Amino acid sequence: MMNRREAIGALAATAALPLVSGCAAEPPAAPAGPSPDQTALTMLDEIAENLLRLSPESATSLGIDTGARAALRSQLGDRSPDGPRQIAARLREDLDRLKTVDASQLSHAARTSVEVVRSAYALALDGFALPYGDITVGGWRNTPYVVIQNVGAYLDIPRFLDSDHRIENAADADAYLARLQSYPKQLDGELARIQDARGKGLVPPAFLIDKALGQLRLSAKNALDGGSLVESIERRTKNIPGDWAARARTIARQEVAPALERQVAELQAQRAVATSDAGMWSRPEGDAFYRWALRASTTTNMTPDEVHEMGQEELKQLHAQMDVILKDAGYTRGSVGDRMKALAKDPRYRFSEGDKGRAEILAFIDDRLAWIRSQLPRAFNTLVDPKMEVKRLPPEEEPGAPTAYGGAGSVDGSIPGRYWINLRLTSLHSKFSLADLTFHESIPGHIWQGEYTRKMPLIRQMLAFNAYSEGWALYAQQMADELGAYADNPIGRVGYLQALAFRACRLVVDTGIHAKRWTREQGVRFFVDVNGSNHDEVASEVDRYCSWPGQACGYKVGHTEINRQRERARAALGDRFDLKAFNDAVVLGGNVPLDVLAKNIDEYVRATKT
Repeated sequence: MMNRREAIGALAATAALPLVSGCAAEPPAAPAGPSPDQTALTMLDEIAENLLRLSPESATSLGIDTGARAALRSQLGDRSPDGPRQIAARLREDLDRLKTVDASQLSHAARTSVEVVRSAYALALDGFALPYGDITVGGWRNTPYVVIQNVGAYLDIPRFLDSDHRIENAADADAYLARLQSYPKQLDGELARIQDARGKGLVPPAFLIDKALGQLRLSAKNALDGGSLVESIERRTKNIPGDWAARARTIARQEVAPALERQVAELQAQRAVATSDAGMWSRPEGDAFYRWALRASTTTNMTPDEVHEMGQEELKQLHAQMDVILKDAGYTRGSVGDRMKALAKDPRYRFSEGDKGRAEILAFIDDRLAWIRSQLPRAFNTLVDPKMEVKRLPPEEEPGAPTAYGGAGSVDGSIPGRYWINLRLTSLHSKFSLADLTFHESIPGHIWQGEYTRKMPLIRQMLAFNAYSEGWALYAQQMADELGAYADNPIGRVGYLQALAFRACRLVVDTGIHAKRWTREQGVRFFVDVNGSNHDEVASEVDRYCSWPGQACGYKVGHTEINRQRERARAALGDRFDLKAFNDAVVLGGNVPLDVLAKNIDEYVRATKT
C-alpha cells in the first residue's frame, strides 16, 4: 500500500527517466494530471492539517510538531466553549469537501481512507449537535462531563507535558512554558463549560464528584508546591542554561493553582445538588446522548437492549469454558463467579504488597513481553518492531484510572509506545490475569496495532475507532492464547477467559446503568457476583462507565465482529485461508469502523481468490 509520500517519490522518479522517442515529428505528450488517488490523498492531507491546528497536542504526540508545524509545539487545544464550536465548523466544511470525491474511481486503499474520514467526521458532528459533553473526533473518550474523575485538563495536560512534550533545547523549554502559561486558560475554559452544563441541569453523580474533588484538590496542592509541573522541566533542563524551573514555579503557583481552585469551587457547588443516580437516563436528554455514545463506541446501530442481550449470551458461553477448567483444578463448589473469587484469594496467584509487589509485577510483565515477541512471526507475515516502555501511572491519576492502558508512540519513534500500569494497589493484579492484560495493552494489542498506521495518510494516524481499537486488543489476547501462552498454565487460561467474560459483563453493566436504571452498586455487584471480579478493580471500572457512557461496549462488539469476519473469510476461501494473511488484512487496513473492516476483508478474499 503506497502512501502519499511514496506516491510523490515514484512520480518524481518517473519524471527523471529519459524520454524514449518514437517519431521525431510527433509532439511530446501532454503531462497527465493527478490521478484520482493523488487528488484524494492531497485533500486528506489538507484536512489533516486543519485538524492538527485545532489539536496541537496531537502534533506533539505524533512527533510532527517541527518545520512548518513548529508553532504548534507552544500551543494547547482550546477547551473553552468556543473550542468545540470551532472544531464542529471545521469538520462540517471538510466533510462537505470529502463528499465531492467520487470514491468509485479510487483504489481500495484510498477509498478506505476517504470512507474512514467521512464516517469519523459525520459521527463527531452528530455528537457536537448534542447540548453538552466533551466530544472527540475519531477518538474513544466521549463524555457528558467535561471535568470529572477521569476527564479534564487537570489530568491530561500535566501528563502530556511530562510524557509527550520533548525538551532537548531552549526552544523546547520555552514551548513548555508557553503551554504551561496556557494551562490555566484551559482550566477556566472548562470551568465555563461545566457551569453552562449545570445551567442546563447536567450534574454528574455525587460519587464521581467526590472522586474528582479529591484529585483536583491534590492537583491544586501540587501546583501550589510546584509539584510535577516544575519537576518535569527542572529534570530535563539541567544542561540548558536558563531559569526554567523558577519561571515554571511562578506560573504554577500564581496561575495554575488558583485556576484549579476555581474548578474545585464549582464542583463543590455541583456536589450540593448532585444525586446518586448513575446513568444517563436521569440526565436531561440523556437517552439521546447515550444512543449516540453507544453508536460512537461500537460503530454500529445496535440498541441498548441488543447490546445487553449480546453480553448475557456471550457471558454464558465463556463461563461454560471456565467451568470445565476450574473443576479440573479442584474448584468445584459454587458458581463460576464464586470459584473465581476463591481463586483470587489463593496466595499462589497474588503479588506481594507494597513496593516489593510492584517490582514483581513489572518483572512479570517483562517476562511475558519477551515471550510474545518471540511468537509473533507465527501470527503475521508483516511484522513491526514497536519501541515501547512500561510506566506506572502518576499516583494522583491512579484512583480514577483503569488497571492499565496503552498506546503507540510517535511517528518518528522519538516518543515510545507506553503501557501504563496502575500500581495503586498490587491487589489490582493477579498472576493469572496480568499476562492477558499485558497482551491487550501492549503487544500484540494497542501498541503493536498502532505501529501499522505509520505509513498511512496523516489523517488516518490521527483517527481511531473504539470498536476496532479495543476489538483488536481483545483479539490480541485471543492470539496469545492460540500461540500457546497458557499451554502449560490452565489457570492462566482461566484468567484470559475471565478477561473476555469481563468485557461481556461490560455490555450488560453499561447498558444496565444507562438504559435500565441500574444503580452503581448493582453494576459493581454484577461483576463481583457473576464474574468473580476484583471489587477494588470493578468499583473504578463502573465509575468509568458512568463518566464515559457506551465506551465499555466497544470492546466485545469489536472482538466478536473480527472473529465473525475471520470465519466468513475461512468459509469463502476454504483451504486457501491463511491465518497470518487474515491477521495482516485486519491490521494493515488500519483503524476503521466495523463496516469498513468488512470491506477490507472482502478485498482480502477477492485478492486471495484471483
